[in-house]
Amino acid sequence: MSAKLPPRPAYSITTSPSSRIAIVASEYNPEFVQALVNSTCKEIYQIEEKCAIELFSAPGAFEIPLVADMIISQKRFDAVIALGLIMQGRTKHAEFIGASVTHFLQEISLKRHIPIIHEVLLVADEDEARERCMGTELNRGIEAARAAFAMLRVRSKIESKLPRR
Repeated sequence: MSAKLPPRPAYSITTSPSSRIAIVASEYNPEFVQALVNSTCKEIYQIEEKCAIELFSAPGAFEIPLVADMIISQKRFDAVIALGLIMQGRTKHAEFIGASVTHFLQEISLKRHIPIIHEVLLVADEDEARERCMGTELNRGIEAARAAFAMLRVRSKIESKLPRR
């Protein structure tokens, strides 16, 4: 995992004139998840001022893949950003949830050919959560927004080079 944020991508004509991004955010650990949502939205608007963002809630991290899949099935969005926080406890439950969420977000993205940016964080404690959700050097919300636009550019480039059927 990197210790630095990637650079902010420059807006270019390879992304659609008005991108549509869905954010799926867990209601669990609201102090940290809301900070992720805020930094994600702020960074999206820094990159593309006219981007359309729609926020969807999931009760917890485990439900995020289902909500993401339902959103993608509507074919209204160019990318989905998944935001949540899983706090490690004394059992392996958090690891199981994290692995399941990761697996199914990847599966949905591959099946539907829509970028899903995975920022459902598995952290050791509140200090790590604060650093990743509220910090300036390692903020995963900022990283999620940048990754979404990077993927939109990649997708646009690929689609422009493929022959039409």
